[in-house]
Amino acid sequence: QVQLAESGGGVVQAGGSLTLSCVDSGRTFSDSTLAWFRQAPGKEREFVAAIKWVPGHTLYAPSVEGRFTISRDNSKNTAYLQMNSLKPEDTAFYTCALDHYYYGTHGPNYDYWGQGTQVTVSS
Repeated sequence: QVQLAESGGGVVQAGGSLTLSCVDSGRTFSDSTLAWFRQAPGKEREFVAAIKWVPGHTLYAPSVEGRFTISRDNSKNTAYLQMNSLKPEDTAFYTCALDHYYYGTHGPNYDYWGQGTQVTVSS
């Protein structure tokens, strides 16, 4: 059974960095896609980044490409989202998602979701 737990959120000044973690307690982490989504108040959930189970396959939203890096450590069942050069518009509730078959940006295609963590970037 997949259970995702995020950590690493917090308050940071614009220009700063944060690293989010997503731990999966399931047994098939290495064969899955991990993705990060975010939702700001009053806005729809949006795709941030995804990483496939095979090395070298990553996707990024244009708004974060070059500033955010998604990675994974299959030995620790953990995915990371390194966020640099944070902007106030990055303020949102960040949630990780997992799917064993899908690799893409469409949220509803991901079967498993964590509880999320808040990221607030002050100006």
